[in-house]
Amino acid sequence: MTLRLRSHLHKLRSSALALCGVWGVATLFSQTESNVSRLSSLEDYLVRAQAANPQLDAFEKRYEAATQRIPQAAALPDPMLQVTSFVESVQTRNGPQENALMVNQRIPWFGKLDAREKATSEQAEALWYAYQGQQLMLARMVSQMYYEYGYTQRATQLTRENLDLLAQLEPIVEEKVKAGGDLNALLRLKVEIGKVNDRLQSLQQKRVTQSAQLSELLALPESTLLPWPEWRKPGLVSPRATSLLESIESNNPELQMLERKIASAEARIELAKLESRPDFSVGLNYVQIGDLDTPAMSSDSGKDAWGVTFGVNIPLWSKKNHAAKAEAASSQQAIQSEYQNRLNALKADLASSLSSLTDANRRLELYGEELLGLAEQAVENSRTSYQGGRTGILEVIDSERSLLELQLLYWRAAADAWQQLVAAQTLANQPILGTFQATQSK
Repeated sequence: MTLRLRSHLHKLRSSALALCGVWGVATLFSQTESNVSRLSSLEDYLVRAQAANPQLDAFEKRYEAATQRIPQAAALPDPMLQVTSFVESVQTRNGPQENALMVNQRIPWFGKLDAREKATSEQAEALWYAYQGQQLMLARMVSQMYYEYGYTQRATQLTRENLDLLAQLEPIVEEKVKAGGDLNALLRLKVEIGKVNDRLQSLQQKRVTQSAQLSELLALPESTLLPWPEWRKPGLVSPRATSLLESIESNNPELQMLERKIASAEARIELAKLESRPDFSVGLNYVQIGDLDTPAMSSDSGKDAWGVTFGVNIPLWSKKNHAAKAEAASSQQAIQSEYQNRLNALKADLASSLSSLTDANRRLELYGEELLGLAEQAVENSRTSYQGGRTGILEVIDSERSLLELQLLYWRAAADAWQQLVAAQTLANQPILGTFQATQSK
């Protein structure tokens, strides 16, 4: 093959590899775009997070690793095989001892293996509920960020609308100034337009930040700009505190995890008690014997010998055993106290969420049914009065600003209501918004 032909083939191969690389990147980009385009509702976000979040996967793998420790804890110790080859053989009546084999198996006292297996199994179960707890935490974080992102959407939309309305006033004010009106009115309007435009720019940057935070939870590239979520104001929902409290005590995975740890500690207490009982060992000895120089001296010349052994360890060191029992009992008491403390904290969190939800519902009623209507009417009146020359531009600006603030307060209350409702549902491990179950069953 000529040098020129080799060079040509090398260039073709390089071009093909480059095209494959570009195609691969384009395919990955299109897949990411496709995944992002399907994200709109809260359930879409939650499904994506549960499927792709690496921290959640780490918790699941820890549980799987813990389950592999159960058969290890329930197994007998490995038997011991010992081989002896005599350099200087020991003479016996049947002949010289040449080699010896000894097999020994240690057997723990009755119940020790069961207690060890139970302690390990309950610890693995605790990790399963830790995994469920992480699922709920992730769902709550995604939900909180989702509604924050949704509030930013509404704030951006309303601020842009307010900016457009103020911009529509500008030519009207300019005509009045040309007709001899006060120039200060135009200057004040321009200042207000600049301030609203600054707020809009800040909201657009805030969108980028919140999108990156959500993308992290969803395991998407941080450069991805997520589409605006599809959400609406909630109905006035007030969950029953009694049923939620009952659900927390029976279904909250953090409490269930601690219950499993308490059960594991109980098994360790039983194991510590059993440590004062002896373990057994049984074995088999086999000795290979050579032939006598004068076989006529013994009819058993060269006959191998074997025997059975039985042993028991003697647990003399009582201080060690008492210390093991005290350690296990203290560990159990510590976990019980931790359980009670966590239960109190969850009840306090629930009370806080329900109180915040009640306040958000109150604000929704106040702004939606009373104040927003009055503010919209005030804007119309001030615009009409200004065009008729009966009022100044400051009244128009103030009425526009008041309407925007009330609209933002209304949607802030809507986002708060959704966030607190989801918080209460995740505390009680209930389906989020009544449809999405965050925790996975075995």
